[in-house]
Amino acid sequence: MVRVRQEWVDHYGHMNLAYYLVAFDLATDALWPALHLGEGFRARGLGTFAVESWQAYLREVMLDTPLSAESAVLAYDNRRMLLRHRLYHAEEGWLSAENEVLYLCVDLAARRASTWPEDVLARFAAAKVDEAPKRLALKRG
Repeated sequence: MVRVRQEWVDHYGHMNLAYYLVAFDLATDALWPALHLGEGFRARGLGTFAVESWQAYLREVMLDTPLSAESAVLAYDNRRMLLRHRLYHAEEGWLSAENEVLYLCVDLAARRASTWPEDVLARFAAAKVDEAPKRLALKRG
């Protein structure tokens, strides 16, 4: 859980759109260990680069609002993974915003797309939900 911070609030008195991305990125950081990503993944010379994202702002949140995130793998292939986050009011339970992010597996030395290791693909398979993405896709149409 995180609370809306003073520096996240704009001149309208609600959380600025840029800080929704911060909150979603914090949710990503919290999810990575369960998917075998993050620090251990970087130690293998691999990383995750976000290449596309989509956000929907459904209900405003104000200073000190407690937020919780729910995340799910929507789709993946040997190089890409599509993740969805939902941001909720942590006490009242209503949905504030949604986010989809398309990630690439990247070889950090070459700075080029690479393939996910088998253990990571197994984690993706275990975490994948049966839900269609709202806006993004693994491949462009």
